[in-house]
Amino acid sequence: MKGSRVWSPIVGVVAFLYFVVPLVATAEFSVQEGPSHPFWAAYSSILSSPQFWSSLRLSLFMAVSAVVIGLVIIVPATYWAFLRAPRLQTWVEFISIMPFVVPPIVLVLGLVHLYGNGFGPLSSRPIMLMAAYGVISMPYLFRSVNNGLRSMDVRSLTEAALSLGSSWPRVLFQVVFPNLRTALLGGTFLVFALIMGEYAMSSMLGLNTFGVYMLLTGETRAHAAAALALISLALVWFLVGVMQAVNRGNVTIGGAR
Repeated sequence: MKGSRVWSPIVGVVAFLYFVVPLVATAEFSVQEGPSHPFWAAYSSILSSPQFWSSLRLSLFMAVSAVVIGLVIIVPATYWAFLRAPRLQTWVEFISIMPFVVPPIVLVLGLVHLYGNGFGPLSSRPIMLMAAYGVISMPYLFRSVNNGLRSMDVRSLTEAALSLGSSWPRVLFQVVFPNLRTALLGGTFLVFALIMGEYAMSSMLGLNTFGVYMLLTGETRAHAAAALALISLALVWFLVGVMQAVNRGNVTIGGAR
């Protein structure tokens, strides 16, 4: 106990410095563009760039689409495995972690080879990128959904909702989803953080996402790249704050609290 009391403040200070010192150095470098420029020049150049806003909108749209695709597939499959087929949980978990085995470049090349020569709307590069993001987001969403289902009594909640006259779609959307809110928000944050910095897939498909814009900015403008790194960090923390604000409520059964 005495040893932990001595080392806890030391570890806390070291961890604080480990995270804060690089941020302070990055912020200091971002405002040192030169005496002929105001200290906010790098930030104003980034925020006034049309490419910044277009890439940000594209990445946010892709992140939302990937979350929707992942939730539509993962939540019903995992819920059904928990409720009706416990033996299939291992197979659902195995399928969900397959994107970790397949490299992103191989996944994109496979999509281009299969659908790139003309296969209706699937031949569109944005649609292919959306599908690829939906696939690579599944491991993160599955882990969050799986942990959320393990933390609640799925069978009792389902039986209670059905006994109150709820249909299966209502059970899924008014019982399962609300009680998985914390887990879903955690998985959503991981997917957003992953997609906002993803570069390989989007660059191979020729789309100017936020990750591509960050890399191109770093190759040509060092001070603007530092400013962009801080802006992206602030954006991520803003999303975390929004998710924490939304993450409030109690267990619900069939729409009742």
